[in-house]
Amino acid sequence: MENKRYPLPPFNMETALQKVQAAEDAWNTKDPEKVCLAYTIDTEWRNRTDFINGREEVKQFLTRKWEKELDYKLKKELWGFRENRMAVRFEYEWHDASGQWYRSYGNELWEFDENGLMQKRFASINDLEIEETDRKLF
Repeated sequence: MENKRYPLPPFNMETALQKVQAAEDAWNTKDPEKVCLAYTIDTEWRNRTDFINGREEVKQFLTRKWEKELDYKLKKELWGFRENRMAVRFEYEWHDASGQWYRSYGNELWEFDENGLMQKRFASINDLEIEETDRKLF
């Protein structure tokens, strides 16, 4: 049996906001070992055009992501929720190895198990090239 990841579903406004903030805080650590623990062993993801299955693949994906997306900074916002599901909008900024900055926008649909671990994550994301002087997230 896996550990519980509080808050647990079903969510109310307070606990849904807590869950979103916890996700934002974890992703901003850029630590794949830590972040992947919020997901079930058999989690299912769609991230852009990548289909990822299982916590180990999540860890590998996040390792590659943060090797490419340098100085990554993320902001998440709760869009809606019911029972064990949430809709979240987000934006994050990062630059590549050449120094080109980007702002990435997207939406995620999340589904949690009874232990508060995310069992499904479906993300749609678009990237916009920006100048470093146009950054909003620090």
